[in-house]
Amino acid sequence: MNPAKLTYDELLKGFRELQFQLDEANDTIDAIRNGQVDALIVKDDTGHQLYTLKTADQTYRVFIEKMNEGAVTLNTEGIILYSNSRFATMMNMPLERVIGLRFETFIPEISAERFNYMINNGWEEDCKGEILLVDKNGHLTPCLLSCTTLSLDEGLSLSLILTDLTTQKEAEWELKVKNDQLVAAQAETKKLNNELEDTVKERTKDLLISREHFKLLSDNIPQMSWTNLPDGEIDFFNQQWYNYTGLRFTETAGWGWQRVVHPDDLAVTIDKYVHSLKTGAVFEVENRYLRWDGKYRWHLNRAMPLKGDNGEIVFWVGTATDIEDQKQEMERKDEFIGVASHELKTPLTSLKGYIQLISGYNKEHVPPVVKQYIEKAGIAVNKLQRLVNDLLDVSKIHAGRLEYAIEEVHLRDLVATSLENAQHMYPQHEFENQATAPFKITGNAERLEQVVMNFINNAVKYSQLNKKIIIKTEANDSIVRLSVTDFGIGLSAGQIERIFERFYRVEDQKFMASGLGMGLYISTEIINNHNGKIGVESELGKGATFYFELPIIVG
Repeated sequence: MNPAKLTYDELLKGFRELQFQLDEANDTIDAIRNGQVDALIVKDDTGHQLYTLKTADQTYRVFIEKMNEGAVTLNTEGIILYSNSRFATMMNMPLERVIGLRFETFIPEISAERFNYMINNGWEEDCKGEILLVDKNGHLTPCLLSCTTLSLDEGLSLSLILTDLTTQKEAEWELKVKNDQLVAAQAETKKLNNELEDTVKERTKDLLISREHFKLLSDNIPQMSWTNLPDGEIDFFNQQWYNYTGLRFTETAGWGWQRVVHPDDLAVTIDKYVHSLKTGAVFEVENRYLRWDGKYRWHLNRAMPLKGDNGEIVFWVGTATDIEDQKQEMERKDEFIGVASHELKTPLTSLKGYIQLISGYNKEHVPPVVKQYIEKAGIAVNKLQRLVNDLLDVSKIHAGRLEYAIEEVHLRDLVATSLENAQHMYPQHEFENQATAPFKITGNAERLEQVVMNFINNAVKYSQLNKKIIIKTEANDSIVRLSVTDFGIGLSAGQIERIFERFYRVEDQKFMASGLGMGLYISTEIINNHNGKIGVESELGKGATFYFELPIIVG
């Protein structure tokens, strides 16, 4: 067409078409720049061609941020390269603290094996499965994990999509309850209609009787009871549980029971529960359960596994016994011990004074045998006074009144004073002083000397053959450790776990030691009040080293 012959209307039409194409091209360019498209189809001489745009990940990220599921990208070492806000919320952590962590940080031990299998398989092919996640407070959440690989500029990565299954699990348990009711109704209908064979009817009857017996027994015991599957999900509570909590089955079944455990007791309860599920060991823990009226009461939980013929655990049976009254009785007993020991202290002091007066009497000749009796009486009174003082300390600890003045203490002088007393009390033993460095700490010299003497007394009690005892101080950065080492009978792993408990004593047939088993318990409270650490290192038959650690005063 000759341009010179085009009319004004034709030129205007052509101009508008060109303007439309230009606007369309500009919109496409803006979409490419903003990441609103991830591919273009372009027509050329060979046909339609598909071009993928790298900048399209912006749209992908916008989409991921708005998802209800958690989304995470891992590198080959399992480090979180990217996380959306939903996953950080699920883990109860700020988003900036999630990125850079190893993803296995959020995997509890009970799901570790399955998670590792899925991750290893996910690098090879897309996969999905159910796992448990644990947040920073120890709360467990069932999730559906989907894995797929991504090719990024930085290299191959693994994309994880995590869907919270809590609501779904509750629905499943609700469905299970309805299904159980339906099965029971069907069985009753078949029984009434006499449609089953006689042998099948007898077996069904026996099964129903056993089930009713179990239900009758569990509903009429004073304890709350439950059964749980090998994976930890609870599938039955007795009537006492519902009476106590005031909740429905679907509200606490599965892992929902966590909601009625006192927050301060939840972490240790879950740790011991998961440990028992993993090892098959008896589950036992004391914790507080929330009652329907909003009050917490102490309970002793204990669960035993039921195993099949092949040794595999079929399910667990557990009970929770209310021990609130026993706890209160223990407090009253502690109060009685405090009153009794306080009342004993005055006559003991008087008795000790009279014995000292008698031993110092020199106006007339006192027969040697009488002096010997007086000396033994003095030793017995001193021992009794130490026991009374220990009882008073325990009472103060439980009343929160174990208070004392804090000042600067020279450990070298403290050890020297303790050794002088020890050498006088135990002349048969050899004491080696390796605590000559001039360390200074903040504390109460009298109470810390009480701890050191307790360490020495225990070392003497349990090292009757090899009588060498070493007292040592050593520094590690800004912390000083004071230790007492003996070469006696030592401690087993089980004894080490309980050695600092109140009233616990190491019983040995060859070396039967006296005492109430309160010295190390009191020592623990003293060191805790000094913001320090107390501990023991030992091996059965090879002696023991008791120690405490405190901050050093610099300068």
